[in-house]
Amino acid sequence: MKTGLTDPDTGVVLDNKTAFVGVPTTSAADARARASLPRYARLPINRCSLPAVLLGSLSYQKRPVALALDGVLELHKALFMELDALADPAARARLFQDHMAAAFSLDHPEEAGFSDTNAQDRTKASYLRLVRGWAFHSDGLEGAVLKGWVESRFGLLPRHHGGPIRDLSGETYRAYLEQRTRGLYGTNALEAQLDLLYTYCQYELGRQHLGWTHIRLYRGVNRVGDHEVLYEPEKGRRVVLLNSLSSFTTDRERAGEFGDFILEAEVPLAKVCFFHRLLPGRFKGEDEYVVIGGVYEVGYATT
Repeated sequence: MKTGLTDPDTGVVLDNKTAFVGVPTTSAADARARASLPRYARLPINRCSLPAVLLGSLSYQKRPVALALDGVLELHKALFMELDALADPAARARLFQDHMAAAFSLDHPEEAGFSDTNAQDRTKASYLRLVRGWAFHSDGLEGAVLKGWVESRFGLLPRHHGGPIRDLSGETYRAYLEQRTRGLYGTNALEAQLDLLYTYCQYELGRQHLGWTHIRLYRGVNRVGDHEVLYEPEKGRRVVLLNSLSSFTTDRERAGEFGDFILEAEVPLAKVCFFHRLLPGRFKGEDEYVVIGGVYEVGYATT
């Protein structure tokens, strides 16, 4: 028998296997409202094993379960069987990159239909280029593609891209859509590359941190109020709605270099879509983690 709460918008039952409401409330309706991802921050459908209303909720942060993108493991089953046989993470990273290059013809773009007569040369647009672009400027073209991928796969709408997004008919959201479209145009299954990157990231986190459900991460901000604060359960802690994709770090001192306040979050491993140590030697800033958003309870303190 299910003993949990039911989301007021969707009727989805938040049972004791997938959700835990850890917030003091005065009524069941208040508990549902505070645990759920707001309607304006999500899509009704996605391509993931849980709907956005659940995976984006505070309840999910408290008691997460594994997430899977539709069809990725089935399509790349041979890769993960080969990875299972390798004990060295560096060897697994090399195998993954070789598989990506072969599966998406990254080193031989002509095999994917590119030619010298193409009006635009997008042969260098790849998962590696996207991650590097994100690290350089998360509100740029690459950031729009990554946030668009989160929107498509997980059903979480962006809340910021070059400015706050509060109106889906507004100029800021239209500019984001334009960048997302330009970033994807003429590329070679770029979102499918990100699907496999996320799935490999989850595989590696499971092997490197066996039994873990969360990782403690930090984010520096100039003003706590710049984030969408939903409420304050106690002094020094706030429940916030994070952007669909955000950068965090494992290094608290490093986070302090980016703002006067530090947010501290227990991030579900299932919401880590990439971390720089995943592919050794490919990126600078090896303590950076790219985290899928939603509702989070965070601690905050001055640097």
